[in-house]
Amino acid sequence: MVEQIAVFIENRKGRLQELTKVLGDAGIDLRTMSIADTNDFGILRAVTSDNAAAARVLKEHGFTVTTNRLIGVEVPDKPGGLAYVLKTLDDNGVDIEYLYSFAHTNDKRAVILFRVGDDKNASEVLKAHGVKLLENI
Repeated sequence: MVEQIAVFIENRKGRLQELTKVLGDAGIDLRTMSIADTNDFGILRAVTSDNAAAARVLKEHGFTVTTNRLIGVEVPDKPGGLAYVLKTLDDNGVDIEYLYSFAHTNDKRAVILFRVGDDKNASEVLKAHGVKLLENI
């Protein structure tokens, strides 16, 4: 399982820059992130070099932060690399709430982070089908 932070962020000029500055000033690296937004606010989901410290320092600067766990998998970074994982989950009745990904271009692999309703079942299904699960990224 991979831990992520989820940050409520107002949709206003400069707010994302403030967040990244707080993390940067604390020496925390953003490894990957995704933002889902509406007209008034967004949810930034991220994995950092130190999620506990990121949550603490962001809260100290007035951000609303939660943490949760994701399933992280590694797939070949090539056409169809993700399709096998998605079919495996679908064939076994695992619903995906959301996902985001990033590629490691040096070693031709992609990392996919999933939020699912039943972590334990999804992990067991993926392991049984030879999918490489990640503990951290």
